Amino acid sequence: MMNRKRFLQLSALTGIATTFVNKATSQANNKVSGPVVISTWDAGLRANKGAWEVLGNGGNVLDAVEKGVMVTENEINCCVGLGANPDRDGFVTLDACIMDHKFNCGSVAFLERIKHPISVARKVMEKTPHVMLVGDGAQQFAVSEGFTLEPQELSPDAKKSYEKWLQNSKYEPQINRENIENKGHGPFAPAQIDGEWNHDTIGMVALDAHGHLGGSCTTSGMGFKMRGRLGDSPIIGAGLYVDGEVGACTATGQGEDVIRVAGSHSVVEMMRQGFGPELACQKVIERIVKIKGDDVKKIQVAFLAINKNGVVGAFAIHKGFSYAIKTNTTEELIAAKSWFS
Repeated sequence: MMNRKRFLQLSALTGIATTFVNKATSQANNKVSGPVVISTWDAGLRANKGAWEVLGNGGNVLDAVEKGVMVTENEINCCVGLGANPDRDGFVTLDACIMDHKFNCGSVAFLERIKHPISVARKVMEKTPHVMLVGDGAQQFAVSEGFTLEPQELSPDAKKSYEKWLQNSKYEPQINRENIENKGHGPFAPAQIDGEWNHDTIGMVALDAHGHLGGSCTTSGMGFKMRGRLGDSPIIGAGLYVDGEVGACTATGQGEDVIRVAGSHSVVEMMRQGFGPELACQKVIERIVKIKGDDVKKIQVAFLAINKNGVVGAFAIHKGFSYAIKTNTTEELIAAKSWFS
């Protein structure tokens, strides 16, 4: 008969083996060969095409993730670029960051009247001793680097939304607010909100043909936010993090709750421990769920990650989050798994 000591030893070994099997299984899922780019939401389909113009030709990952999200900054939607919804005082403020596999990174926040904040963030990374510039200082730097100062005016769509918001002046973040182009995507399309559709941050991470990782993130933040509010998107370690020896992650959703757990950095650290991208994202979502308690029903947070081997994965609090992927053989929108199914 097996004695108690031997039983406990075998049980412990079985548990360790199961853990490694689970991690290995997670890592094997969604593995791709060659360059790969993934980005948040349905807008990522178009952003990925922009990035692929670089990646598909053997180009540098940093060039790819910059060019990719510039596509979204050019579009008129509620939450990215100068055409986005303003803060509650009627001004559009933009945030962005970029990072490469060698921990080089740059960020801008509370930036006004500049069309491509992601490009300014890259200039901060390459031409200053700093990581982040904000507000008037970020704008002054952008102009000194040749960026055009755009008119201080709202897009027609943003003006209409702002005038409607002023009727009640109520700030209430919504879950899975998607762009109107998402209509027709069937299971990926969330419910309409007050007859309108919306969108969220565009975050992108990629692996190039040289095996280098990079990422970018850009947003105007939550519409009708308090003036001066800053979310996770421009914060290295929250909205975006890249470690060339491990993987990369970007976040979307309610930024305050991503910041609380240093979300993207936490996901990368989970991958460092051996978890595959999807499971790593899930572990950090579980941490947020525990922290928020009953309030978690009111918010959405999602993480999207890739490891150094090209394995991708995502996980969200609520269903409805989707991500776009493009490789040599694939171009599609994928529904992420969620805590609440």
